[in-house]
Amino acid sequence: MKRSLVSLSALVLAAGTLTTVTFTVASTAPAYGDHCDPAEQAQNQQNRQNRQGQQDAPAENPPAQQDQQDQDQPPQDQQGQNQQGQEQQGQNQEQAPPAQDPPAENPPAQDQPAQDQQGQEQQGADVPPPAGAAVPASPTEPPAPEPDGDRQNQDQEQDQQGVQEQDQRRNQDTSRRRPTRSPSPAPTDAPPAETPAPTQSPAPGGDEEECADLGPFPEDFIDIRQVQRNVQEPRARRGGSRGVFTSRCGTNGNGHRNPDNFIVAPGVSNGAHHIHDYVGNLSTDAFSTDQSLAAAGTTCAFGDRSTYFWPVLRDRTSDANADDPDGNVGTIMRARQVSLQFRGNPASRVTAMPRFIRILTGDAKAATNGGANALAKWSCTGFTDRITTKYPLCPRGSQLVRILDFPSCWDGQNTDSANHRTHVLFPDAGGTCPSGTRAIPQLRMTLVYSTPRTPSFALDAFPEQRHNPVTDHADFANVMPERLMRFAVDCINRGRRC
Repeated sequence: MKRSLVSLSALVLAAGTLTTVTFTVASTAPAYGDHCDPAEQAQNQQNRQNRQGQQDAPAENPPAQQDQQDQDQPPQDQQGQNQQGQEQQGQNQEQAPPAQDPPAENPPAQDQPAQDQQGQEQQGADVPPPAGAAVPASPTEPPAPEPDGDRQNQDQEQDQQGVQEQDQRRNQDTSRRRPTRSPSPAPTDAPPAETPAPTQSPAPGGDEEECADLGPFPEDFIDIRQVQRNVQEPRARRGGSRGVFTSRCGTNGNGHRNPDNFIVAPGVSNGAHHIHDYVGNLSTDAFSTDQSLAAAGTTCAFGDRSTYFWPVLRDRTSDANADDPDGNVGTIMRARQVSLQFRGNPASRVTAMPRFIRILTGDAKAATNGGANALAKWSCTGFTDRITTKYPLCPRGSQLVRILDFPSCWDGQNTDSANHRTHVLFPDAGGTCPSGTRAIPQLRMTLVYSTPRTPSFALDAFPEQRHNPVTDHADFANVMPERLMRFAVDCINRGRRC
């Protein structure tokens, strides 16, 4: 009787120690997804599933040797072990009060092998002692004597605390979301999907942030080799214009960036809530006017003072900009190549666009507005015959490509409109402009980047857009000298490449 009680108490103390050590290690683990990397999010989810499977395996698959030993135990011991298995599967349930010591006429078996005790330790290392077992001190270092009842209550309280700590750890692993500010639907390619809006990173010790709170999502990415060939350019017809004029403005090596948009939100600092890269005009910000743009310097050749800008692309394997309230986290990646081409119209000749005309393409809020104005086009070098609205994962040796096509059918009167769209429209699939409009040179921006090979990059975006790739967009204001615009039009209509 004494030998059995000592062994059981050692088991209880070992279980309590294991529980405490496990919780301490988990509490100091690093936060998941601070830089919102979908690739890391998927790996963390797989690791949690593996850990959960390892915890459940002993209860579902006890060793064959233990089953054989259980058959040799008295019925009372088997009932106690069944009770241990039930307690291990439902640790978050309220524990029963301690049972009284068993009657003297029903003592535990004296000849129980030592292997039975080892099997119990493997099967129930984190469970409280079975009913009827006393909890004396460790045989190696006995504590000061105290009443058996008080010692048993103290050990049971420690076991309950360990179970609560394990439950808390499980809840943290399976639910690491933060409060959100304004939930709204966010599609990837097709229909919108509701997801919580992003907030700032929590203070140390608080709830941890997951990539799902900010986006992008793993389903927002696709291997470019899985995309079918789908690019079909309309053929130029008789009377069409086939030439191309290229304005060479660099790749923003001078680091001209800000979160403004003087076209959509004039006079509002941080009106875009995301960073833009600029080439061309050196003065562009929220307070730009026709006069300020005309007086500024430029990065473009031939005195082209036009302003060209687009949202930056970030490498999210980095924690840079982690405190950004709009969730635009990561290191900004500057485009390796920037091509600004003014192209002809396949159905007609083009006319000069007016100076200071404002034109935009795509929809920065397409994830919540729907796809009516969305025009995201993503590809990879070597695969430009296939276009996707998702972030493409390019194979080794290939680089990511963003294609931003602007509308090119002007109403002939206005340089802007209330919605910044109705004064310049898109031609139909054959290149014909709508009635009442005339063809002007069509701007195509092509941006090339070296990105991670994993789904670990994203556009800057408004917070509620979840960095959805369909929100890609760009803006342009024409500040070319009139002589340069005439040269570009002549080049295009003559079918030349200038």
